[in-house]
Amino acid sequence: MPMQKLRKFLDENGVKYVTMSHSPAYTAQEIAAAAHVPGRELAKTVMVKIDGRMAMVVLPATQKIDFEVLREATGVDHVELASEREFADRFPDCELGAMPPFGNLFDMDVYVAETLTDDEEIAFNAGAHTELIKVYFVDFERLVRPSIIAATRAR
Repeated sequence: MPMQKLRKFLDENGVKYVTMSHSPAYTAQEIAAAAHVPGRELAKTVMVKIDGRMAMVVLPATQKIDFEVLREATGVDHVELASEREFADRFPDCELGAMPPFGNLFDMDVYVAETLTDDEEIAFNAGAHTELIKVYFVDFERLVRPSIIAATRAR
């Protein structure tokens, strides 16, 4: 979902947003620095398999997933990190690793770290390693309807 498609979706749903371009960056911390966004406000998307089903976990750049807590929070038997090979074809219009956290548009569950709800806004990759979009969290939550979980820990 390149930037234009995502912008169209946001526009159709009456969401106010800001787009940001930055020099190429690939890790969440690099992106936060390049875009001058606090790491706690940059939402990174991590692909996981929950009992074999692909899902997104969205968390601040400053945190990482606690897989045992995620397993307990979702009430499943098995949670693991998905390999790029396993999900690359699900996001044909996105650069690998730059997927926006809109799993609802890709027919997958989305789990959001509770700590992201503390900030009024979040920023996230918009399909490329040089583009971010910032929205109000309440708008993101309204569109995506994620499960809010406490399954992260500081890096």
